[in-house]
Amino acid sequence: MAKKQTFGDKMSKKAAASFINVRVIKPYHTEKGNMKYLERFVRIGDLSEVDKIDINR
Repeated sequence: MAKKQTFGDKMSKKAAASFINVRVIKPYHTEKGNMKYLERFVRIGDLSEVDKIDINR
């Protein structure tokens, strides 16, 4: 029997709910005055949402 579905067809179905994982690095000052960095991975739906990301300690 002929194969009706290709590997490309399977991958295109899974890519419908695509998200982008972005690493967000935020600098902050400690009580002693030192600079530290807070790093998080955030999943967003579109690159236009990058400016709206706010992470807290």
